[in-house]
Amino acid sequence: MRSRRAGCLSNSLQKQGRVVQKQTTSVRAFFLFLGGAGRIRNYKSHKPPRSCFTTLFIFLIPRAFLSLSLRPLLPAAKMAGCSSSSSNGSASRRSDIPEYETPELNTRLLHVGTFGDLWKERLREAELSLQPEAPADEDDAALVQELGCTPEVAAELRAVCRIDALKSSGKEDTEVIPKDTSLITLRIRQKALTRRKETVTVDRACRQETFIYEMESQAIGKRPKEPENLVKEGQLLLTLNIFYPVILQKHKLRKPYQTMLVLGSQKLTELRDSISCVSDFQIGGEFSSHPDQAPENISKDLYKSAFFYFEGVFYDDRRYPECRDLSRTIIEWAESRERGYENLQAAKMEDFTFNDLNIKIGFPYLFCHQGDCEHIVIITDIRLIHRDDCLDRSLYPLLTKKHWLWTKKCFVCKMYTARWVTNDDSLAPEDPSFFCDVCFRMLHYDAEGKKLGEFLAYPYVDPGIFN
Repeated sequence: MRSRRAGCLSNSLQKQGRVVQKQTTSVRAFFLFLGGAGRIRNYKSHKPPRSCFTTLFIFLIPRAFLSLSLRPLLPAAKMAGCSSSSSNGSASRRSDIPEYETPELNTRLLHVGTFGDLWKERLREAELSLQPEAPADEDDAALVQELGCTPEVAAELRAVCRIDALKSSGKEDTEVIPKDTSLITLRIRQKALTRRKETVTVDRACRQETFIYEMESQAIGKRPKEPENLVKEGQLLLTLNIFYPVILQKHKLRKPYQTMLVLGSQKLTELRDSISCVSDFQIGGEFSSHPDQAPENISKDLYKSAFFYFEGVFYDDRRYPECRDLSRTIIEWAESRERGYENLQAAKMEDFTFNDLNIKIGFPYLFCHQGDCEHIVIITDIRLIHRDDCLDRSLYPLLTKKHWLWTKKCFVCKMYTARWVTNDDSLAPEDPSFFCDVCFRMLHYDAEGKKLGEFLAYPYVDPGIFN
């Protein structure tokens, strides 16, 4: 009997190992597909891209495939013996797994506006109010009764333990570090600040200054000067993570490029205009023969088409006459030859707010602009706005966090940020090579501004400009 049980348990563990191996391979393949979905822009040609559905069908993959890596696998064999259901397939193997132990990557589908209405029905008016909290009445009698002390002691406790007593006087300048400080952390900070003043090569903030990039703290509790910009009570606040367009480096997969707060009543176009991407500032053309010629337009002015993709609906930006319907090509391709992707719809981005969307929290969606610059957008949180939040509607979408980026230094001086990139450069040992404006002109042109050697020069826009 024992040998029979041991044999069944061994078979179950072997099957489980094969399932784990298959799931690991599937998840690895998915993330490799995700990482390779974007395409590197060709800064040689600077031509507008012609296709834009490379990453889209990541989001049309069945939900079960996305959640493979998170489904726990428990032994199918029972401790009391080997049941016949242990060899009947995956459904029977998971029959004993509790529902709370099979987490998904995202929530169920929900309508944003209806979600907010349900909360407003259940909360009291005082809980939805955005007015500052009124000071508590000094009811010394209740405090005396609760603590069993005299009225004099109760009055003294209110005076000593009030919140205002915890605040500093405001006379000392917190930016000035005392010379005779005994704190080691302040000494380290002073050395770092002194070193940054003495050299221009160190342009990264010291670790103690990380919090200044948490920009949300600068807007907490901020109220507008104009009453019409005050956020209304009961507004929904959504947190969105905007990821990198192309995943090329280690750990970029889990680092959002930007984190934003948007109001449920805001249109999708407001989020579209607030997303900053270096591809919008690219300058097309080759300028080796005339580097002083000012560019007429940047990519953002030339190619204004863009779309969001949420739950089977393409929200196209059609505000300008030159905007193209980027989603039409994708829909026609998906519906041709019975590929299985049906009921895809298209709508105008400017006609919809976030309250009109059907979404899943934690599910990856798509923002595509410049033809093929594709960003993953994940909604991580939905909640009602609070009186401690930023109440100035003109500041939304509110950028709360942004990833710090290394800048590309000049190939010659190794000091200043690159402004030019060259190809087929006879004067440079690498292809491509990056130069700041001063080194580029000193190396490639004579005193009269004539071109030296053979090379192709393109303006370079460094991603570090958003730091």
